[in-house]
Amino acid sequence: MARNLAQKLLAEHLVAGRLEAGESIAIRIDQTLTQDATGTLVMLELEALGLERAQTELSAQYVDHNLIQADYRNPDDHLFLHSACQRFGIWYSRPGNGVSHPVHMERFGVPGKTLLGSDSHTCAAGSLGMFALGAGGLEVAMAIAGQPFHLTMPSVVGVHVTGELPDWVSAKDVILEMLRRYDVDGGKGKIFEWHGPGLAQLSAMDRHVIANMSQEMGHTATIFPADEAVRDFLRQQGREQDYRELLADPDCGYDAVETLDLSGLEPLIALPSSPGKVVPVREVAGQPIYQSYIGSSANPGLRDFAVPAMMVADRTVDPEVSFDVNPTSRQILENLAEAGYLGKLIHAGARIHQAGCNGCIGMGQAPATGRISLRTVPRNFPGRSGTPEDAVHLCSPETATASALRGCITDPRELDMAYPRFREPERIRVNTSMLLAPPPAAERPDLVKGPNIASLPEFEPLPERIAGPVLLKVGDDISTDEILPAGTEVLPFRSNIPAISRFAFRQVDPDYHERAAAQREQGGHFIVGGDNYGQGSSREHAALAPRYLGLRCVIAKFFSRIHHANLLNFGVLPLTFEAPADYARIAQDDVLELDDARASIERNEPTLTLHNRTREERYTVRHDLGERQRQMLLHGSLIDLVRGELQPAG
Repeated sequence: MARNLAQKLLAEHLVAGRLEAGESIAIRIDQTLTQDATGTLVMLELEALGLERAQTELSAQYVDHNLIQADYRNPDDHLFLHSACQRFGIWYSRPGNGVSHPVHMERFGVPGKTLLGSDSHTCAAGSLGMFALGAGGLEVAMAIAGQPFHLTMPSVVGVHVTGELPDWVSAKDVILEMLRRYDVDGGKGKIFEWHGPGLAQLSAMDRHVIANMSQEMGHTATIFPADEAVRDFLRQQGREQDYRELLADPDCGYDAVETLDLSGLEPLIALPSSPGKVVPVREVAGQPIYQSYIGSSANPGLRDFAVPAMMVADRTVDPEVSFDVNPTSRQILENLAEAGYLGKLIHAGARIHQAGCNGCIGMGQAPATGRISLRTVPRNFPGRSGTPEDAVHLCSPETATASALRGCITDPRELDMAYPRFREPERIRVNTSMLLAPPPAAERPDLVKGPNIASLPEFEPLPERIAGPVLLKVGDDISTDEILPAGTEVLPFRSNIPAISRFAFRQVDPDYHERAAAQREQGGHFIVGGDNYGQGSSREHAALAPRYLGLRCVIAKFFSRIHHANLLNFGVLPLTFEAPADYARIAQDDVLELDDARASIERNEPTLTLHNRTREERYTVRHDLGERQRQMLLHGSLIDLVRGELQPAG
């Protein structure tokens, strides 16, 4: 039977279930990726699980988000993460070595492997022919401990690519075109598998751009074939021995097919404050800008800096523009310097920052209030930049650089210059000195915990009855950035749940923490959400902090995949409306009640009756939980379900 590439990769790793869309499956995980904004919790979870040694083929921990050392909290966490890597047998990427996704691709990515990461953009590794996806930190901890990863088998959309990219159009415009078609929720429950003759023009790093930002469509994973472009990349990295050709069978089928003619694309831009608000650059050209920012996990390749460097050669950016250059890895920075590109950027007025996520996650490089910031990052959710009243637009490096030169949003095709042609060098400078291999298993140092690091709180089992007020009612597309913000003020508390809970829903309702803390002593509360609740980042703090404050049930029209899993992992019951119109019948502060919550879950009843005591109305709500998910809820968390069951390293 002919198989597409997704089916081949999953079949090689299948532990349980059938590869039919909608079926529950479990797969073996070969590699894991954690970063410091989520990895501190993963390491605390490994401690809580009693793990002795990582059971994966390779696990890597990156320090790329929380690099600003304004006080002791971030550096203390760096020491904690290093000690945890030594204790559990995990690779450690030192602060300043670069963003996790491109560094993992450069050094560890292998065609045909599975990769699970506690960062939603882990899907970027699909560019190498890997099955890679993001998940909550606890699920990544379970994978490190050797447990399979459970998911619902997605449908597979074949993206058939033809044509060639015109001048001034690049990979960022390709994924922006997909977002224009699918918006931020059109990829729910889907794998996007790219194929066709048009791929011959896209390098492995071009594919990284597309695979990374495909997360913004709400997908499960994006997969490219491992072909000559992947071989060229691994050869450039000195790892050609890791190459393995992986192609879909010629006569395979897909659940749906999308066609994309590269020749018909033009420069595109996503308007504030959603990656799905995509329009042609020409439609908004001329608006003055404050900031132009290049470099992120969504545009991390050498060409994404080299092309801007060639564009600004012997020129100076507009004096009203902050031209921020954010190198994505130390390796990229070294090669930019060696090839002369870095000097061109500096001479033109660029502000060079250390290799890391930085402004993408709101850790520095914040724009001025109400001024336009053009960024090559993957997300522009409200306030994510660190400025509450931000106006972040997402675009290609070409558009960002053209706009920096002119001081206003500019279609790069309007510049009076030839399009800079860039060819990937066959060989580059490779430096692995800031990647620290784990010590032998016999060496198990103690964890180094600073005063800001707190062990995980206890999680009570699901109660017989859930009752309380609706402390918040929110609309569609609420992101995890809005549930638990990032940024310089918040992220230093990522290893301290009681402290970080003070920031829960701060952007939506500044009084939520105070009201939730008061209600916690009286039995907890509900949250009611719209469609695509919990989109965006995989950060499990967005589930943990409200849970700590007494949240036991969220009722929404639809949940984003990763956040739905995170709620379950920590004992919060996620329910959807049987009749979506019932969403409008509930108001904030209404008192709700699920009389037989525990008994219904124990009996695996798919529907429950929700009693609105304020209005004396009843609504039917439902879940689609499997046996393992129900047991997690009943026990109070995934940790409480599996603690003591893990086998020590052999």
